[in-house]
Amino acid sequence: MVAGARKDDGRLPALSAPRFVGRDRELDTLGSALERTPVVVLIDGEAGIGKTRLLREFLASAAERGRRALVGACLELRVPYTLGAVVDAVRDGVDNVAGLRLSGLGGALRPLFPEWADELPPAPEALDDATAARHRLFRAFVEILGRLDVALLALEDVHWADEATLEFLLFLVSRRPQPVSLVLTFRRDEVPSASLLLRLASRLPSGTHLVRLTPEPLDVAETVSFVSSMLGGGYVSHEFASFLHARTEGVPLAVEESVRLMHDRADLVRRDGGWARRRLERIEVPPTIRDAMLERVQRLGPDTRTVLYAAAVLSGPVDIATLRAVTGLSEERFAAQAAEALGNGLLREDRQDRHGQWSFRHSLACDAVYDAIPAGERRAMHLRAGRTLERCFPAPVAQLARHFRLAGDVEAACRYTEQASDLCVQSGDVATSALLLHSLVATVPLPARALVGLVTRIQFQALSGADPYSAVIEALRSALAGQVLTPVERASVRFQVGRVLMVAGEIEAGRREILTAMPDLSPGSAETARARVLLALPLGNARPVSEHLKWLQEAPPLTQPMASLDRLRLSVERAFALLMLGEEAGWSAALEIPDEVQDPQEASVVAIGHTNVGEEATRWGR
Repeated sequence: MVAGARKDDGRLPALSAPRFVGRDRELDTLGSALERTPVVVLIDGEAGIGKTRLLREFLASAAERGRRALVGACLELRVPYTLGAVVDAVRDGVDNVAGLRLSGLGGALRPLFPEWADELPPAPEALDDATAARHRLFRAFVEILGRLDVALLALEDVHWADEATLEFLLFLVSRRPQPVSLVLTFRRDEVPSASLLLRLASRLPSGTHLVRLTPEPLDVAETVSFVSSMLGGGYVSHEFASFLHARTEGVPLAVEESVRLMHDRADLVRRDGGWARRRLERIEVPPTIRDAMLERVQRLGPDTRTVLYAAAVLSGPVDIATLRAVTGLSEERFAAQAAEALGNGLLREDRQDRHGQWSFRHSLACDAVYDAIPAGERRAMHLRAGRTLERCFPAPVAQLARHFRLAGDVEAACRYTEQASDLCVQSGDVATSALLLHSLVATVPLPARALVGLVTRIQFQALSGADPYSAVIEALRSALAGQVLTPVERASVRFQVGRVLMVAGEIEAGRREILTAMPDLSPGSAETARARVLLALPLGNARPVSEHLKWLQEAPPLTQPMASLDRLRLSVERAFALLMLGEEAGWSAALEIPDEVQDPQEASVVAIGHTNVGEEATRWGR
């Protein structure tokens, strides 16, 4: 019988994993580049083109030659995971750090590797400047890479990288000599226009060796070889291969998924000594990977679909114990269905990771399955995922925030979002902190008090995008319209509407909202004081200076306890208002803004305050 032919009982043979086809040139280029002085290799290509397979084939050959590599992946977690890919690469490549003889810099790694607390040096003294703290953290990572004698750091899907990770990569390539070679895979069409990845790709320091690789789709001949390798080496008709190539554009993942779909539907037949499509002219190959994946999933039993749904909810690589917990299946039922999902090629197990991580073969497949999960089942799985991951150490607070948000557990979502935001600020990553808070406010109906607290913490200037304000304003207006609020609560929410409108540049609309809120704001509170300061700002329609000053001069004394951050913010805004009005008292108020603070959130407010003072000094010729 010809290899790959249909068995006598009418069943098609099992499909094999496709052979590595059409990438010899790229593999040689990658190998040659990384034999030189440390270089930066950028592998750019569309989803499914084979960037990961190319990297894995190279890493396998590099391991044989004794070159040590650390590998991480930037996950699409709806919100960024600060330095997550670098942390995971180091964690997966190191059993312990006891024998590395790290200097005192290693103590800066404690917040990111709490499980190594007994082996790392003591935490260094806290720095007031967030940028300096991040620079120290980067130096600590460079030291650990050097102690491990790492030749290569490979990060996948860098288009999903958080700002801190991209800054770390820029830090690495700016050092002389460059500590390690970098290999980065990404999809250019998913890189944000303001991403630091573009700077990394276009403005490397002088003398840095850069190699760009863009894997091309398979041609028809390569498609023949690719499909044949899945069918036990059997001959594939040119007509069939041309048909398949035309509808997948030679994207390897699309070719593979289409062949698997046709195999599952028994649409492959032996004809004239080779493989062909049963009804070439009548049934089209699904036009997208999503269609192919969903049809394959629907043909599975409900328990197997549950395993896939759980993997999609978890999104990234996950250990088998966590995956089983999220499915809610018994150990026996899970084992059988997980084996089916693995055997069908829908999931894969990464044995290079000592923990045995399971994931979809590609993020497109993960997205397709996730979108197909019934809404009620999706929420239940996110809740199980959150409760399972809560038991991890260290707690993955960014993932917990996402899972509880999508599960509809508002209290837990708020708690973990605030924790994740605080961790980002402590690492100097104000942008991710703002994004975490904004994502929760914009997507989950929150009680008024929690909503006001979160909106107050969002630093809008750190958010990218054309309009970070509308969703927040809509959430606040929805709370006004749909919740039963006391007069004080209603005034507090309305004040936030006005404040955000003013930050967004809608000065007069914001002033009207604040004026409406003023009579019911709690007397002597920080909110009342901030409202008066905002009304004192000479913005929007022209008014007499005396009208603006009145809001500051007739302010009642503060009688309610105020957090130090609120007090600092009020001091900064009051000085800004006085300086804008040209009042000499503004310079005295500016002197009250401290130069040194311990809290990273306060440091951000201080930075804004000094920036405002500098701008006004320029405006008034000082």
